[in-house]
Amino acid sequence: MIEYRPLRVALLGAGSVGAQVARLLLENKAELAARVGAELELVGIAVRNLDSKRADGVPAELLTTDAESLILGADIVIEVMGGLEPARTYILQALNSGADVVTANKALLATHGTELFDTAEQVGAQLYFEAAVAAAIPIIRPLRESLAGDTVTRIMGIVNGSTNYILDRMDSAGLTLEQAMAEATELGYLEADPTLDIEGIDASQKAAILASLAFHTEVPLDKVYREGITKITAEQMIAAKRDGYVIKLLAICERIAANEDHEDGVSVRVYPALIPREHPLGAVRGAFNAVFVEAVAAGSLMFYGAGAGGVQTASAILGDLVSAAKRHVAGGPGLADSVHANLPVLPIDAVNTRYQITLETSDAPGVLAKVASIVADGGVSIETVEQNADDKDTATIEIGTHEATDAALTAVVNHLAASEVVESIISVLRVEGI
Repeated sequence: MIEYRPLRVALLGAGSVGAQVARLLLENKAELAARVGAELELVGIAVRNLDSKRADGVPAELLTTDAESLILGADIVIEVMGGLEPARTYILQALNSGADVVTANKALLATHGTELFDTAEQVGAQLYFEAAVAAAIPIIRPLRESLAGDTVTRIMGIVNGSTNYILDRMDSAGLTLEQAMAEATELGYLEADPTLDIEGIDASQKAAILASLAFHTEVPLDKVYREGITKITAEQMIAAKRDGYVIKLLAICERIAANEDHEDGVSVRVYPALIPREHPLGAVRGAFNAVFVEAVAAGSLMFYGAGAGGVQTASAILGDLVSAAKRHVAGGPGLADSVHANLPVLPIDAVNTRYQITLETSDAPGVLAKVASIVADGGVSIETVEQNADDKDTATIEIGTHEATDAALTAVVNHLAASEVVESIISVLRVEGI
């Protein structure tokens, strides 16, 4: 029997995600009340314009442009507006009023997360954000709670469904980047301005959040190394398939042990990379996401599912809403996130990785030996090499390296580009998952 008073829920935003949250909250009201032990009453939905067209399931009588009054009268505030402002101001108002907050706003958390979490801790409120990374895939709660007593050493994931769809279509159907992007736009995976996705910005925001949780360290967004997919070609895709690889846009968060060049630290980076087709991430198709977590005691863990979509994101939001409501019923202050390890975020140069370098060279005796000498002089060991002559007095040389620092590998590429025997650098891709 439900005895606790009704909990007042305010919803900020009524777009594709907000509409689904409102619909599911109203349709499942009785079942959610039974799970929580209190009725969840949607008291209002704040929007910018009352006259905008709304999706089905958004009650017009709940719409308001007075977000501040709505916030101050709520026990739990759900923010799905997106963007930095006014979302940041509204969330701070909610927390300072004592309300718990559920948000899916990855950009805001990656940019102002420290301020928001500190505010929540000071007032004893709770900030929930499962939907901010990979939509319905439950990755935040395992890092925040389940693995809190373990030591996470590495996270490697596909966290942007739009770019995974594009790269998958290039791999499976032989499309060019432009063709695959046009298809993704038609299907609604890409916005009219695709910059956030194809330049890796969306993925880097998610990587910053994951790294902050996994390593209990503040990771500023500007410390995340980022490359997008705009330079990936159909020819690279063909070569990758021939060699048993697939190209994926990867978000990698890694704890790096101290050596003579740097102290203990973390690396957070996003870039397209070759990954073996038999690796679990190599099999992630379409617009799906997957996150591969490595921890000292738990070992390797894989989280897989739909990484985008209104109803999928709404699922994660309602999960957080139930958690917030249960906390209200049980009583007690919110639990602070641990971001006090203060590990430095190391530059990309400190990372150990592998490169696959494809060169166009003059087709003459001794060229391969000169190329090998340049690589060796840079302190890099060659693992594989393949040379193919063409019909234009040039040859193509593909070099796979052993693991070395990114700084050493970058220097080798620069020296190769400056060599008189190298006509051009055709392709440089990092290799992961080996």
